[in-house]
Amino acid sequence: MSRTAIVTGATKGIGKAVCTRLLLEGWEVVVTYATDTETATVAYEEFCKLAPGKVHLVQADSSDLKHIDTISDYLEAHDLTVDAVILNAGMTDRSDFLSIKPENWQKVFTANVHFPVFLLQRIYPRMNEKGSVTFTGSLMAIHPHSVSLAYGVTKSAVHALVTNLVKFFTEKQIRVNGVAPGFVDTEWQKNKPADIRQNITNKLASGRFCTPEELTDVYMLLINNQYMNGEIVVCDGAYSYK
Repeated sequence: MSRTAIVTGATKGIGKAVCTRLLLEGWEVVVTYATDTETATVAYEEFCKLAPGKVHLVQADSSDLKHIDTISDYLEAHDLTVDAVILNAGMTDRSDFLSIKPENWQKVFTANVHFPVFLLQRIYPRMNEKGSVTFTGSLMAIHPHSVSLAYGVTKSAVHALVTNLVKFFTEKQIRVNGVAPGFVDTEWQKNKPADIRQNITNKLASGRFCTPEELTDVYMLLINNQYMNGEIVVCDGAYSYK
């Protein structure tokens, strides 16, 4: 029987790798992206080659709560019910502490915390029993983030959401978990200066950044394992152990 997933922020990096894995394992996937239509179109074409007829592309910017309606309306229009929700879209603001603006702070909170909460609220009637919700948290919710205060604080809130939302989804036996990646070789990390990447690598017992593809093993564990619930699984290559 075909299963359906929603993956937000799904046309780049971790989200794209998770979508690819789901499609290869026979899932139908609703893929969302924010504003980069060119990249989204390329990803969509790649997905369609993997699984023709099983990919839905929806433009929905997680920094704008109005786009919750976009996703909800799409599910209704296509009569889709959902077995897994992977909340991967996120934002950061790298302003130094004295330069943070309230509107930018609020935008990061909207994308990383408010949008996931109210999206789940809206689509709850279309979520199937014994399904799953998986958040993308962050190692920076555990180790203080020296670059983005808003990112570190909002990802800490995401980890708190995982443990608190469990109680609200038990009626449908829907499990809620999170992945806390460390440093993953996405576009975000590849664009960092070589000296900064090397400083990070020097702290990793694994001696390298994680690939998005190997991180998908953690997501699939949380999606498929019926006993994993309320867990934050850290995958960081033993950061700070070296």
